[in-house]
Amino acid sequence: MMILTCFLFFLIPYTNSITFNVTNINPNSKDMFSLQGEAYISNDGIQVTQQNKLSDSNRSTSGRATYIKPLHLWDNTSNELASFSTSFSFVIKADTNSRYHPDDGFTFFLAEKSMINDLGPMGFPLDTTSNNRTVPFVAVEFDTYCSDWDNTSKCDHVGISINSLASVMHQEWFNDVSSGRECQAWIEYDSGSKNLSVTFTGFQNNTVVHQGGLVYTVDLKNELPEWVIFGFSASSSVSDEKNNVKSWMFSSSILQIDESTGLHSNKIGLVVGLIVGSLVLLLVLAIVGWIMWRRKKINAKKAEDARSFGEMNNEIETGATWPRRFSYVEIARSTTGFAEKHKLGEGGFGGVYKGYLKDFSKYVAVKRFSKTSKQGIKQYASEVRIISQLRHKNLVQLTGWCHEQGELLLIYEFMENASLDLHLFRGRSVLTWATRYNIARGLASALLYLHEEWKQCVLHRDIKSSNVMLDSSFNAKLGDFGLAKLVDHEKSSNTTMLAGTLGYMAPECAVTCKASKESDVYSFGIVALEIACGRKPIEYDTREGQVRLPEWVWEHYGNGTLLEAVDPRLGLEFEEEEIICLMIVGLWCVHPDSEFRPSMRQVIQVLNFQATLPTLPSKMPVASYSTPSISSVVEIRSSSNSTRTISSWDSYLDGR
Repeated sequence: MMILTCFLFFLIPYTNSITFNVTNINPNSKDMFSLQGEAYISNDGIQVTQQNKLSDSNRSTSGRATYIKPLHLWDNTSNELASFSTSFSFVIKADTNSRYHPDDGFTFFLAEKSMINDLGPMGFPLDTTSNNRTVPFVAVEFDTYCSDWDNTSKCDHVGISINSLASVMHQEWFNDVSSGRECQAWIEYDSGSKNLSVTFTGFQNNTVVHQGGLVYTVDLKNELPEWVIFGFSASSSVSDEKNNVKSWMFSSSILQIDESTGLHSNKIGLVVGLIVGSLVLLLVLAIVGWIMWRRKKINAKKAEDARSFGEMNNEIETGATWPRRFSYVEIARSTTGFAEKHKLGEGGFGGVYKGYLKDFSKYVAVKRFSKTSKQGIKQYASEVRIISQLRHKNLVQLTGWCHEQGELLLIYEFMENASLDLHLFRGRSVLTWATRYNIARGLASALLYLHEEWKQCVLHRDIKSSNVMLDSSFNAKLGDFGLAKLVDHEKSSNTTMLAGTLGYMAPECAVTCKASKESDVYSFGIVALEIACGRKPIEYDTREGQVRLPEWVWEHYGNGTLLEAVDPRLGLEFEEEEIICLMIVGLWCVHPDSEFRPSMRQVIQVLNFQATLPTLPSKMPVASYSTPSISSVVEIRSSSNSTRTISSWDSYLDGR
């Protein structure tokens, strides 16, 4: 067994990731953390720096608390970089009776392992004269002191620092350190986009407010070594400031490590030195074991899928008006074997192909779920069960389905003019105003049917312009029901997993982790503003950074310049009364407080000029919500339709 373990260690690529969630840090969890300097753990959590030291006010102290294991951030052989997300709750409290200013706050950081025994300002190894690092580090600082190097008049701010305490990006933090109230932060790094994003809570008028928008692009392979320590650091000088971390969640992606081209010479020598006979025997045992394990896993999955599909088939085929079930051969033939030339698009779920059914003499769109999609079967079953029962002129009609030979296929009516976003943002065509207004009313009609007119309320949960399809006459048809949920009328969703697309999600969803008719209305409002303005939900300006569509349009509304927000490609070819109506309805729907949003019936009445326009405040309101749970799970689709799971609510603000 010893030889087998040694052999497999050298020949099998391995993975490395870190995931933990400590909701209540106390002395029982001390074995998870490594403490340096003045840091200690009490029943209140990690105290990063000591308190009650005013009697010795001339003594500077530093503290650091890191996770017990280092993080393998990237691999030198494969050059693969890990993604990670973390969230934590914390308290910073300054002594208001002190004659001194508050101290520096604290940081979350990643740094080279050699930093462990080197404590300096803010707990970092820095040259105090030049403020430059002695070892590499990247940090998010929660600062409560106006330092010379921060170049900001806002003493309380949150910033991103790279190898220096001078932040490369910062934002004012609405926080009263004298109150000592608990705040939360969410930090995520996406190895694909190289975006480091930060979201956090503060307090205004004794109310929790959510802040964010700190998004900085940085390739951590260029800034940090392969292995890093990570955790919290702080320092204090003359003031008595509490820096207390109460809970902490962290999760990193699995890092595939390719050792095939990077074996060290001593490992090669050890492998070569193994007895040939033992090597062959162990290899055979390993292969047999893997085959047995793989077969058991495949059989278990087949049995589970068979039960799921059997239940779904029985449920569907007992209905009198269900779509038909196709064979894999029929669908493969219709798409010429899923030829690349017939591909209409690609998303996180898989690809969509144009097919021709000879027996029916019509074209169809075939949605082929990727075999690597973790949510494939779940979303496939959801679409079949829900959309196959729905009948409305503004919903994409499901023609049939197929699950054979390991394939999951949905067959829809073919939409000649593709999706709305292709026309608004990708140059397919410039839609006339009459067409746009008709699309908005058609989408509103579809949502009214889903919310109020069917036997159950259907929460779509992913309304966006790329899911609004256009037929040959440019009539709107809402599609993609992979994230939809059924709830009884007058009841809210009880789902514990939030789903949606960045930029279209209602802000309260990130806090409550529940979808509702009001959150669908919010998404409709974003699409309505896209139709009128020809802008994406979040755009980037070199001077202003992130520009969010609702805030931008609301500013024009308050200034009385609403027509300046109209899509310039329309020129003057639009009905002024209609376009103003659509933009005000859009703002009404994206009201930050869900209680003030209209129902879809009210939306249609206003768009049809059967009811008067609402009077909105001149400035976009700021809603407040209760603090979200750290352990909440969020399923979010990016603009490419890929799906990723992260902790809590932070990245819905990141944009498309």
